[in-house]
Amino acid sequence: DDLSSGRRENVPTGTELVVLDVRSHEAAELMAGRGVEVLVHHAAQMDVRRSVEDPRFDADVNILGLLNLLEGARRGGVRQVVFASTGGAIYGEQEAFPATEDHPVRPLSPYGVAKLASERYLYFYNQQYGLDATCLRYANVYGPRQNPHGEAGVVAIFLHRLLAGEQPVINGDGLQTRDYVYVSDVVAANVAAISRPGFHIYNVGTGVETDVNTLFGHLHRAVGSGPAAAHGPGKAGEQLRSSISSTLLERELGIPVATPLADGLARTAEWFRDNASRR
Repeated sequence: DDLSSGRRENVPTGTELVVLDVRSHEAAELMAGRGVEVLVHHAAQMDVRRSVEDPRFDADVNILGLLNLLEGARRGGVRQVVFASTGGAIYGEQEAFPATEDHPVRPLSPYGVAKLASERYLYFYNQQYGLDATCLRYANVYGPRQNPHGEAGVVAIFLHRLLAGEQPVINGDGLQTRDYVYVSDVVAANVAAISRPGFHIYNVGTGVETDVNTLFGHLHRAVGSGPAAAHGPGKAGEQLRSSISSTLLERELGIPVATPLADGLARTAEWFRDNASRR
């Protein structure tokens, strides 16, 4: 991690943290020379709007950063990559709801394009070098410890502002939908994917659409106070509707039913309330 958004205190006790940029020579050498067996790759430029504003930076981090690590992994004998892809941005405006893994991929942002390109590169490394790879296409992940500063992570942003007594802002009319998946379910998917041979793509979501207005209502009730939301202009590169099916993941890797949204939001609100001073 380069700690551009991560926090040292989130690293478990006894775990080694190496502060590096994934694009650096040192990061590639870490993969090549430290006996790494599995690379679980989450480092990314994750802001869809920034990718629209600066697609070269997005590609530099999300495509070239991955390739830098893969070349080191190939030289170092890494046996598997578990890759954090996107189930929201990669499908574009969907034809079917929820989308399955065989839904057409038509990303509407450079971020989605970069994630799709990364999946294709991982397939190449699997076929050419025998590097096992599992791509996990996440829905909109939320939960405790999410960074509320910046543009990504609407649940964290809303909770932070509500608890601080600040004005939350909904982009556009708030009718755009997303599939919100609790972070513990994402962790379970990653753990289950480790040691999976071959090349695989799995959605990690709930299959349920929730519009932003409804989401904000849930959070306002969970907090029990705070100002009402204002509406601002819509943002370029944002799709109108999104939900993805995790049926394949559940069937092949035995992942349990996803955490209900109301339960996950309540746990997240409780954490943000108890840790308001940290944010």
